[in-house]
Amino acid sequence: MTEQHEFDKDYWERHWHQAHHDRPGAMSTSPAHPYLAREIGALTPGSALDAGCGAGAEAISLAAHGWQVTAVDISSVALARAAERATESGVSERVRWVEADLTTWAPETRFDLVTTHYAHPAMPQLAFYDRVAGWVAPGGTLLIVGHLHTSEATAPGHGHGRGHGHGSGHGSGHGHPPDEASVTLADITAGLDGSTWEIVTAEEHRRTVPGRDVPLYDVVVRATRRP
Repeated sequence: MTEQHEFDKDYWERHWHQAHHDRPGAMSTSPAHPYLAREIGALTPGSALDAGCGAGAEAISLAAHGWQVTAVDISSVALARAAERATESGVSERVRWVEADLTTWAPETRFDLVTTHYAHPAMPQLAFYDRVAGWVAPGGTLLIVGHLHTSEATAPGHGHGRGHGHGSGHGSGHGHPPDEASVTLADITAGLDGSTWEIVTAEEHRRTVPGRDVPLYDVVVRATRRP
């Protein structure tokens, strides 16, 4: 039977405590997701929201490249590590860390960039993507990196791999993501109305990561909100 997850605050606090216990230092050294630089590198820096920032690798990378970042996560453990890393990286003045539940929290403004990487809050995955898409300013960019739903990637009996939580730290586990945390490319693009969005990137990828027993299956979608 496939294990079910609540993805609530207690779950993520346990997740990040365990991640730190199993791999001391990894939360402070994991690089930003490989798709971030490729998809965002040519954009003019502005305001950015990292929804489900985890240990902060993507938020810190954005800040280092000139973005003013609001980084949100439900886990105080992950945010504490992220803030330490931002200070060590010399970008703390460019990142605002927010501890909040993304199923209820909402920003007071829209952003030039909204990005989310493997984040799974306690709500349906596609509903979460629709929610964060509403926080993109006209002319701004939405970047979604999620777990691709495939028969192999969601095989029964495989638990939620360590490092598949909010944001960075991804890629260090050994299992597959659960069904409720994975999506198809068609599901995401179908939710982006053509009158509102121009889809720039819509891709599926299979990649291997050092320290993992199984490959990662990723879905990457970048879209621009029409002015």
